Amino acid sequence: MARKKKKESLSELIMGVLIFSSAVTYIYTQSLPATISVFVTGFIVMVVLIKISQRKKQKKLNASGILQVDAMSGAEFEEFLRLRYQSEGYAVRKTPYAGDYGADLILEKGPQKIAVQAKRYKSNVGIKAVQEISAAKLHYGANEAWVVTNSFFTKAASELATSNQVKLVNRDQLMEILLANKAV
Repeated sequence: MARKKKKESLSELIMGVLIFSSAVTYIYTQSLPATISVFVTGFIVMVVLIKISQRKKQKKLNASGILQVDAMSGAEFEEFLRLRYQSEGYAVRKTPYAGDYGADLILEKGPQKIAVQAKRYKSNVGIKAVQEISAAKLHYGANEAWVVTNSFFTKAASELATSNQVKLVNRDQLMEILLANKAV
């Protein structure tokens, strides 16, 4: 929902700038053809910039491997994260698939112990995930709690995570992690 509002507000801002620049052109030139040409040129530039942005985003999606993550099952996503964190030097323990007390993975590196919940979702992750990982953090004696998703989080989940000191890793952050690991 937040991403949709952001896109809408950006579109409204761009249209506002186009209309404003056209109005200023008309006020200073009193020429309808000049005003129309400013508006049309601005509109064409806007369309070209949007297309370039979409292509860059698609290239980034393809390069990151996030589309493969989207096609995984929940269990495959957990295994994917287990291997990913293992390659970063963590000792990783998978919790039982049922009765996991809200954590899918327990990561350990030195004194650091992290309870991780993996959420491979098509929609936004809500507060239930944050509540579960907060409880799991206490149950497993972890000093950190993370929720990792291939999607995004609701506003309520983000607020609850902040007050409970839970780290949220959303789709964009996961893509950055994937891209960074591909560069290594």
